[in-house]
Amino acid sequence: MTSAEDDVGPGVADTAAAIRAGQVSAGDVLEAHLARIAAREPELHAFNLVLAEEARATAAAIDARVANGENPGPLAGVPVALKDNLCTRGVPTTCSSRILEGWRPPYDATVVERLAAAGAVIVGKTNLDEFAMGSSTENSAFGPTRNPHDPSRVPGGSSGGSAAAVAAGFAAAGFGSDTGGSIRQPAALCGVVGVKPTYGAVSRYGLIAFASSLDQIGPFARSVADAALLFEVVSGHDPLDSTSIAQAPPAVGSVLGGGVDGLRIGRITDLPAGADPDVTARLDRAFEALEDAGAKVVDVTVPAFGYGLTAYYLIAPAEASSNLARYDGVRYGLRVDAADTAAMNAATREAGFGAEVKRRIMLGTYALSAGYYDAYYGKALKVRRLIAQDFEQAYEHADVLLTPTTPTVAFPLGAKTDNPLAMYLCDTYTIPSNLSGHPAVSVPFGTGAAGLPVGVQVLAPALGEPVMFRVAAALEAAAREEAG
Repeated sequence: MTSAEDDVGPGVADTAAAIRAGQVSAGDVLEAHLARIAAREPELHAFNLVLAEEARATAAAIDARVANGENPGPLAGVPVALKDNLCTRGVPTTCSSRILEGWRPPYDATVVERLAAAGAVIVGKTNLDEFAMGSSTENSAFGPTRNPHDPSRVPGGSSGGSAAAVAAGFAAAGFGSDTGGSIRQPAALCGVVGVKPTYGAVSRYGLIAFASSLDQIGPFARSVADAALLFEVVSGHDPLDSTSIAQAPPAVGSVLGGGVDGLRIGRITDLPAGADPDVTARLDRAFEALEDAGAKVVDVTVPAFGYGLTAYYLIAPAEASSNLARYDGVRYGLRVDAADTAAMNAATREAGFGAEVKRRIMLGTYALSAGYYDAYYGKALKVRRLIAQDFEQAYEHADVLLTPTTPTVAFPLGAKTDNPLAMYLCDTYTIPSNLSGHPAVSVPFGTGAAGLPVGVQVLAPALGEPVMFRVAAALEAAAREEAG
């Protein structure tokens, strides 16, 4: 087993501060990261594309600004990895699918623009499950990504490439999208911090859609403080996104040292079973650590929590069926020639989409079809409302809730690829907060079986990022103290 903690360099805030102060150059920081990529990328396959020369040009421009006495921004010279479903102007953006072969977006996603304005250096586009549909990054058209802690195991998904890139030190920070746990789940398996913000807190403009009412962009980092800084950089209203919240984002960096004294930490007594004993042991220890820090643990119920998985696998495929109808071989991406337009559409989609994407398109199309809409999709929307109501009632008694992020530590490559249901169960604890639109964060909290990372998930009410980050910081401090 290879430790992902060996020589990964300083974090986001420290790197940017050193570059702004002229203590180190952005160019030197970038070269250190590119060296780590050269050493381990052939083994891990975190990236679909490494933008070495483009990154060098950006780093040189930042160094020139520093030399002129300018402040390049809060992320000055910080190497950042982007999930390959975030549009980047003129750079191939594939969603790890053959269907987008050769497509180069004519614009940047809002998140990409905000990162550039803050001085970040984009080092590459990371691998993912095709169109973000998966929990292991094994569904990519370009092959799987491997876990930096043990390359025989998965990094989680669908944002496994970004999580692995941060854990391996290929980038100081990463960004992914979270539709049912696709940031938090790989963060837990790779031992990094992963944040799913409140729905609408971060613009989705330029994020290639999977399920539009669930998708949200968020950061990966190696510390809670760095994740908070990244969230502050990219959050805020965007008129280009009709679902963007029209108010200032909550400040989170300033509250990290506030502690948890007096906070109510909710333990969900009717949480679905299925987590391995090593994972539940770490969750129990997290509750103890927060109690030791002055918090009060209270029992709450979220009765509809266990129905989240079922509702999700009707709502998300239904939205995917609609969103992915645009890939028809006419406007962009792959085109397979055939005798007529209908045959060309069918041949293109058959060749361009992988098995998991086809499975979800068919499931979603069926759920939306005449005669089945009310029985399936309509009923799933009612369950979604119940989940939101149950969370609201729980938050009357607790400031945040704590659950496992994933039921297990990272599992071996290929272990679940022949059993879609077993793979879907990986997202049992993460899906409900996507359905409710609430924020959640996965924090590394020790290790479980085979010495692999375990993540604890902190859930908060809508726009509850400040209290969520406070609790996350306390958990991180407790984990570091425990590790010595």
